[in-house]
Amino acid sequence: MLMSLIAARLVQLQGVDRATYAVAAAAQRLHTVTLTATRGMITDRSGHPLAETIDARDIVADPSEITNPAKVADVLAPVLQIKRATLVRELTGTNQYSRLAAAVSPAEGDAVDALNLAGISTPDASRRIYPDGALASNVVGFVGASGQGLGGLELSYQRQLAGRNGVAHYEVGANGAPIPDGRDLTTAAKAGEGLRLTLQRDIQFEAQQAITAQVKATHALSGTVIVMNPRNGQVLALAVAPGFDPNDLSKASSADLGDPAVSDAYEPGSVIKSVTVSAALQNGLVTPKSKFVIPSSLSYGGSRFHDAENHGTEHLTLTGILAYSSNIGAIEIAKRVGDQRLYDYLRAFGFGQPTGVGLPGESAGVLLPVDQWSGTTLPTLAFGQGLSVTAMQVASLYSTIANNGVRVTPNIVEGTIGSNGQLKRVAAPHRQQVISPDVAAKMRQILESVTTNEGTAPAARIPGYRIAGKTGTANRANGHGGYTGAGYDATFVGMVPADDPKLVCEVVLERPIRGYFGGLVAAPVFKTVMSFALRTLGIAPTFTKPAKAKLTW
Repeated sequence: MLMSLIAARLVQLQGVDRATYAVAAAAQRLHTVTLTATRGMITDRSGHPLAETIDARDIVADPSEITNPAKVADVLAPVLQIKRATLVRELTGTNQYSRLAAAVSPAEGDAVDALNLAGISTPDASRRIYPDGALASNVVGFVGASGQGLGGLELSYQRQLAGRNGVAHYEVGANGAPIPDGRDLTTAAKAGEGLRLTLQRDIQFEAQQAITAQVKATHALSGTVIVMNPRNGQVLALAVAPGFDPNDLSKASSADLGDPAVSDAYEPGSVIKSVTVSAALQNGLVTPKSKFVIPSSLSYGGSRFHDAENHGTEHLTLTGILAYSSNIGAIEIAKRVGDQRLYDYLRAFGFGQPTGVGLPGESAGVLLPVDQWSGTTLPTLAFGQGLSVTAMQVASLYSTIANNGVRVTPNIVEGTIGSNGQLKRVAAPHRQQVISPDVAAKMRQILESVTTNEGTAPAARIPGYRIAGKTGTANRANGHGGYTGAGYDATFVGMVPADDPKLVCEVVLERPIRGYFGGLVAAPVFKTVMSFALRTLGIAPTFTKPAKAKLTW
């Protein structure tokens, strides 16, 4: 009977349950490890790293091999700076894998190895770091604990940066060590591609310092600076404040993790007057010397409009309307342009649609089609209210004027870098002729008057250089169908040198409290940043003198 029972049990083990035990044995013997691909580096235009991956170690436990979790936790807790109770919980159980700490430094990994604890291993890992901290963090973005891109270009280019993970299958003995002659099958990981940006690190740093200081000085909600090459659309600096340090996201608020330069839409104010004037010039409706009578107020569409400052009847030229930033003058010009033409030029300059710069979360802004306009839409659009835009769209508008009327899609990624270190450039940006070179030249001459003593932005002037630009001081919507009590947004955007523009710079301050006129709070930041950029890039003055502009008649 005993022999029969033994025989029956053998039949059960080797016959009926053979497959089950074979699978269990294989699971105990065979280990599978993911080989994480090295994430590609992100650099500025000169190759300086803005995001890179460094060697690290994971601290991993096999609880099934740990007989005394409390004792092991006592030893590990001070080394890993992890609470003892947390370690005891992770070390207890019959599972074979528990990651106690991710991407610690190699030194910490060596310290754990020195403890020689059964069931504790320190496999190689990697850690994403940002050498310059908050510098360009709104552009570069950040990754999560698993290494997945969650913001900025880390998110937009996740597939290219991440590469492809590999996998290793190997056999281990009872002690958990690999069997020398055991089965070993490895599929190597493929490293991710790198990104080379168009950003110039030094200019980015100067812009970030300047806007951070001005946000603090004016008690603004936020600020943005964009420096762009108008000829090719390359963004040399895109700085925002407040920012965040992607090395320590615990100190960042969720509101600071985006990029307001492309995601925050606001009513721009007078910087849009350049579209109104460009449309009128392009269609032969006016000249820079055209004469306008500007009353103290103007009734249109059932509403009454005023300029920022009270005045009697004025006699301004077209140039004077932009130099003094007259809302009423802009309305008079828009009346000649008409609804459909004004809308068409706003669209042609890039409003109501994403710029295509390639950053995640980009807003198209709001530009209603003509069939949805009310009686006051034309006059309000003429001076930059009644639509919403992003800072990047406004920078693109003035880059178009600087580039002889050719709009170039803004771009911030120069190319990808393969494992061979070679740069593969992205496709050339789209180019579109929006206004003629002659009209663009006239616009630059008109905008140069804005930075004279008679204009709204003499604070933007840089000694030795001719500056053309425009201020904007826009009412903020209060969320209840009006503007009362919501404050203002202040802007200055300009180009240097005015007669042969090499750079465009835009400064936006959201709801500054201590001063709110664009010429007062935004123009000085333009001067600081652009002065530095001109020196850094070696852009010399043209040594020409502007023609004397006639502002009144």
